[in-house]
This record gives sequence, structure tokens and C-alpha cells, in this order.
Amino acid sequence: MWWNPKLLMRLDFRVIPIIFALMLISLLVISSYSEPLNMEGESHFFTTTVLVQIQWFAIGWLLFLFFAGFDYNKLREWTWFLYALMIVLLVGLFFTDPIQRVHRWYKVPFIGASLQPSEYAKIAVVITLSWFLERKKHVSDHLSTAFQAFVITGIPFLLIFKQPDLGTALVLFPITLVMFYFGGAHPFLVRVMSYLGLVGVLIIAVIFLNIVPHQTIKPYALNFLKEYQFDRLDPNTPHQKAAQTAIAVGGVFGTGFKKSEFVKGGWLPAPFTDSVFPAFGEEFGLLGLLLILALLFALIYCSFQVSAVAKDHFGRLLSAGIAVLIAMHVIVNIGMMSGFLPITGVPLTLITYGGSSVLSTMTALGVLQSVYSRRFMF
Repeated sequence: MWWNPKLLMRLDFRVIPIIFALMLISLLVISSYSEPLNMEGESHFFTTTVLVQIQWFAIGWLLFLFFAGFDYNKLREWTWFLYALMIVLLVGLFFTDPIQRVHRWYKVPFIGASLQPSEYAKIAVVITLSWFLERKKHVSDHLSTAFQAFVITGIPFLLIFKQPDLGTALVLFPITLVMFYFGGAHPFLVRVMSYLGLVGVLIIAVIFLNIVPHQTIKPYALNFLKEYQFDRLDPNTPHQKAAQTAIAVGGVFGTGFKKSEFVKGGWLPAPFTDSVFPAFGEEFGLLGLLLILALLFALIYCSFQVSAVAKDHFGRLLSAGIAVLIAMHVIVNIGMMSGFLPITGVPLTLITYGGSSVLSTMTALGVLQSVYSRRFMF
């Protein structure tokens, strides 16, 4: 039976209030920093943007329930179709008109929305790698297996990098690393990938701690980065400074809901998309940010627990990949808004405004629940 409503009673109900709480925080930020609903400019909670986000959340819950009741084992049969569809959508972006000077979105006619394929591509990569590593379980430590797995990840990586969307592309690296570890890849390969990741983190730390001046490495970095991408590595960009200032202005208790002065003054770009974390911090202070961190940590913790109870290798790989995907979004977004990482445009899970991010996240969480609810079925 490919969909069983009875399994919805076996969900990990701890995640339900966590998801609702994160969605409420999202609506609070969007309401505070989006345009009023009426022409008089009166302050209301349900702005036009809030109503759009609520619609995305509603659709997201439908997807969550659908995939929670869906038998995740059936994903094996759709693996290559989903992967091929992802590649077609990513390639097709380069034949469309750019939006905001980049090739990241499709304009969806009639409903006035946009589709960002890279958000769904990450889930497709997790599914494909899970299927592949399960099939190659007995030869998982062979280098040929690793090479083929690298190809599976490398094609979407290059296409997303070319959009350009460096942040989303780099999220695929830790996903691949963790899935290699759970999939039994050769220990030497896992160590090499770990060292490469560590070197990358150290390079960024050296730049952001100003140990090596930003301009010193510019001639070398421009060999493989575009100039605007390199400029994001500058720890002193106006966006970086504005994000840190907004958090500082909030203090411990914040200025209060809709009482922001710094962010509403236009000093912080994208307050309910990329910069949602510091925007919330100004109004709700350190305590509010600690609440976000606690909720996100709980969501990630519950996600990794699914890997521990999964009944089969495919489910274990699938849940591990999704858990890392969620964790990396949190680490990268909060890291870049706190001044530890370059600003790359990675959304904050379930808080950042946007349909593609919400729907892909709720789909991924639904798949996790599918694995969890079937943990005792044989």
C-alpha cells in the first residue's frame, strides 16, 4: 500500500509544535517588515505578504501529511525520474530570462509565483544518493562507487553553482560527506572530504577574523569566483555590519513587536528573507534568538533520531541526508547573519519567506516522518 493514513498516528508528534512555532515566528517577522494590507498604511498583522506565506504553509502541511503517509520505499522506483527531472529544470533555467540578474527561478504563470528548482534539487540528490549507496552496499568502499556517487552530486552542484548560487551548491558537500559516512564509503575518502571541508572552513575563518586581509587573496580567488561572489567574502560589507548591528540593537529583550527602528529604517536588506534572523533579533532580542536556536536544534535532533531508528539502509541514508540538509541551512544562514560566514542567500528553515523553501522543507520533513512511522514494520 503506497499511502496509509493509519500511519499518521505513528508520527513523531514532538515535531508538530516545533514546526508550528517556527511558522509563527516567520509570520511575526514578515508581518513586522512587510507592507500594510490597506492603502492607508495602518498596521495590521495580516499583511499581503503574510497571507501569501500562510498559503504556502497550508500547502506545505498538505505535502507533509501526504509524504508522511506515503511509503518512502516507493521512492526507489521514482529515483531516476526525479533526478532527471531535476537536471532538466536546472538546465532549463539558463534558457529563461534572469530574475534579479541570476538564473534561479521560473515564473509560474497565472498564480504570480516563482519556482526555485535548486531547493527541490537538494532533496532529489538525497533520494538518488540513498538509492545508489543502498544498491552498492556490498561495494560501497570501492573508489568506483565513490566516483559514480560524486557524479550524481557533481552535475547538480555545477548547474546550481553556474546560476550562480554558491551557497546552495556548497550545501551539497556536507550532505554528500555524511551520506558517504552512513553509506560505508572508504574511510580514506571520508577523511579526505572531511579535511577538505575543514580547510574550507579555516580559509573562511582566516578571512573573517581578518588574519589575512580580504584584498590580499583577491587575485587568487578571482580565478574561480566572480567578483561579486568574492566581495561576499568581505567581513566588512554593509550587509554583514547591518545584520550584526540589528542583533546588537535588540539587546536582551528586544525593542518589541513592530517597534523596530534600525531595520525599518531600511538599513538591513531583505529583512524577512535572507536577513530574517537579525530582523527578529532586533524586535525580540537575545531571548527571541535563543528561542529560535532551541526550536531549530530540537527539529534537527528529532531528524537525526530518525536515522537511528530507521528499519533499513535506504531509510537510514534518506533520513541522514535530510537531517544534514536541515542542519546546514540553519548553520549557514545564522552563521552568515552573525558575521562568521559570507552571505550566500541560504534560507533559514521554515522562517524565511518563500514558497520553494517552505514546500521543499515540508516535503523533506514528511519523508522523514514516513521513515519514522514505519520503523517497526517488517
